[in-house]
Amino acid sequence: MSGPGARARLRPVLLCLLAAALAAASLSCVPAVTSLLEAPSEHRMQRLLDRQAAAVREGDEAAYLETVDPLAVRYRNTERRLLRNVRRLPLSQWSYRVADVSLAEGSVGGRARAEVVAQLRYRLRGYDEGTRTATQRWTVVARDGRWYRDSTRFAETREVWEQGRLDVVTGRHSLVLGSGRPRSELRALARAADRAVPEVSALWPGRWPRRIVVLAPADLDRTAQLLSAAPAQYRGIAAVTTSENGRGRAADRIVVNPGPFGTLSAAGRQVVMTHEAAHVATREATTETTPMWLSEGLADWIGYGGTDAQLPGAAPRLRAALEEGALPERLPGDGGFAFDGPAHALALSYEAGWLGALMVAEQWGEQSLRRFYAAAGRPGPGALDRALRAELGVDEQEFHARWRQYVRHKLG
Repeated sequence: MSGPGARARLRPVLLCLLAAALAAASLSCVPAVTSLLEAPSEHRMQRLLDRQAAAVREGDEAAYLETVDPLAVRYRNTERRLLRNVRRLPLSQWSYRVADVSLAEGSVGGRARAEVVAQLRYRLRGYDEGTRTATQRWTVVARDGRWYRDSTRFAETREVWEQGRLDVVTGRHSLVLGSGRPRSELRALARAADRAVPEVSALWPGRWPRRIVVLAPADLDRTAQLLSAAPAQYRGIAAVTTSENGRGRAADRIVVNPGPFGTLSAAGRQVVMTHEAAHVATREATTETTPMWLSEGLADWIGYGGTDAQLPGAAPRLRAALEEGALPERLPGDGGFAFDGPAHALALSYEAGWLGALMVAEQWGEQSLRRFYAAAGRPGPGALDRALRAELGVDEQEFHARWRQYVRHKLG
């Protein structure tokens, strides 16, 4: 039989014969490609990625490319561009921790291949008080007694610097990271973010970073990549704020979806940016216990400047429900804020939440609204009812009844 497959099968046999002749002993020969090389253990892969991380932190392109297969020319060019993107970031931390190593298919001809999964941990200097993490995947190959990366296995999630050339715009209170967007648009986002920070601080004066990171992908598909979601889920969503762990000021990101965001007026874009910045500001007080109507309602209350000046135009669906005699009996549950649900139902939930927060601020005062928000996020069953009784002096039933009356007064 001829061909490369036959030669690959003969090689382990020849090695066994040579070893037997030299040692004059009976040896067991395992026909594995790793017989020529140390096995791809987690320890060895960690050393490889440690060298890679050090090169990133030092901005050393030559050292970085030493971790890449010298024969993978196209991949080396891709990695060179990627490193140049990453070097544009104000990094204070960049490291990897290997999570899994497994032999890959295609380990032939004495060249072992393996797949490596690692957790990237990084921080942006001056912006991240905590650490961001991301899962990274590579295929590595054995060559000349060393292991090299020879391809990247992208998961559903990609970082913005992996989506194309990275542009960075720094504002007074903001850092905008964009790919595939004109710099004029990135500068406009920075101006909106810079304006949002003091607007939020005026209504949420507590401790928060007062610096925000905005991600500006090129289109809906790349927006979905940043959010680990299907594009359809965010088709009509102008912006989303993500957090590393859902609590604390770890390292939030405001992701701007260019299509829906671009259709808004200048005033509308500012409201959205201030709304998202409010989520960053309130992160420490927000938990899984915080009702979505309160979280989104407070962010809208801040986004609209703490006033009802936008009524009734900003609550058309709630007004229509009132006119049709279909006003909800109570504020929406968390399910009403699902992005993959009907668009009109989502809009109605946001409007209802805003009027809930607006009512508390008007009838009990802004300070009571802030205290109520913090109390509603405390762990344990019945947190909302306890917060209502402690901070506002009403139970849930009375609160929802007062909300319905308030909506009629404002929109009737």
